[in-house]
Amino acid sequence: MKVDLNCDLGEAFGNYSFGGDEKIIPLITSANIACGFHAGDQSVMNNTVQLVNENNVGIGAHPGLPDLQGFGRRNMDFSTTEIYDIVIYQLGALNGFCQIHNVKINHVKPHGALYQMGARDKDIAHAIAQAVYDFDPEIIYIGLSNTFLISEAKRVGLTTASEVFADRRYEDDGQLVSRKESDALITDTNEAIDQVVNMVKFQKVITKHNNTIEIQADTICVHGDGEHALNFVCKIKERLMKEGVSITRLGG
Repeated sequence: MKVDLNCDLGEAFGNYSFGGDEKIIPLITSANIACGFHAGDQSVMNNTVQLVNENNVGIGAHPGLPDLQGFGRRNMDFSTTEIYDIVIYQLGALNGFCQIHNVKINHVKPHGALYQMGARDKDIAHAIAQAVYDFDPEIIYIGLSNTFLISEAKRVGLTTASEVFADRRYEDDGQLVSRKESDALITDTNEAIDQVVNMVKFQKVITKHNNTIEIQADTICVHGDGEHALNFVCKIKERLMKEGVSITRLGG
């Protein structure tokens, strides 16, 4: 039994710095690097690709909506053609820095509102997946488990990795509870770790309404920012290994 640990990185912009990428990178197996639309810039992308590559962590593109002010978490009204172009543009940007560091993009994970829109809307999910496939059909595609992100990626021919979240609560339909709700995040470390173990070992998660639903867990999203983030990730890894679960990079 194995699982990947992924984390969103490269979210600084200009003089603004967020999180501690250099501290979290040794603890994860896959890194989702912001591509300049919701966060990141050319220098941040370059430095992050280099740092991730030096630590032998899988490099992933993390394309989002063009919304720096809202950190890509606000829904925006785009046609599917525009969404396709948005994804291609950002993949190309990150790929340029991957080329100078002699490394390939290993996976793609949409960010924020783009991710949530794709999870709920089949046409948007198809546009994102088609863009990834047309860019490179060998790229692994990360999407929310049991949603259109996964089904449409499979439909176009991509290898997929179903993602689960350690510190997020779930609705009965498998969607994440909106961040606008007060109970969207799990703040108790032990509860979050128990949720991870149930998802990875037993393919189950308990929803906010206390119902149990099935879920596929190929990769776990963890966060590198926050006061206790590093300790939280260390505890997740320790518990999973005690449960006999191997922490393995996507495609490895």
